[in-house]
Amino acid sequence: YSMNYGVRNCIWTAFGDVSANIIQATLVIFVIGTFFSDYPFFLNIFKWIGIIYLIYLAYDIYKSNIKSINSKEIFVAGTSPKAWMFFPFVFPQFIDFNANYVAQFIILLTTYVVLDFLSLIGYALLANKLIEWLKANPKVINTISACVLIIIAIIIALTQNY
Repeated sequence: YSMNYGVRNCIWTAFGDVSANIIQATLVIFVIGTFFSDYPFFLNIFKWIGIIYLIYLAYDIYKSNIKSINSKEIFVAGTSPKAWMFFPFVFPQFIDFNANYVAQFIILLTTYVVLDFLSLIGYALLANKLIEWLKANPKVINTISACVLIIIAIIIALTQNY
């Protein structure tokens, strides 16, 4: 996005992304998370569905045709299934639901939003610097992204027990 529209416009996109993440995380922890804490069997099923989805995404990214950097696609973070899969797997690991989980959630969410925003801006700045290399080597980006998704799926499979 920053390569097409500049870093300044990317800041507003980053604000939109973190705003959607705040809503998603809140719903996951206080609505979906409550259901899963009462019925951990369903969380385990959801975990394996998420692992399969991550492996599918990795395969899809690896096999996908390289899109033009000048693409005019519009992304909507609030409806992204990737984010809806991320929060139920990551956030509950850091929250003790037997203690004051609202305060823990606020601290966790604030930390996540700040780090997410800074990383998005960092990616935008980096993309501006690497635009020529990215245009010449787009398959490398797909391969790295696919490998990261597979690693995340393996870590979830091995470490998450409900």
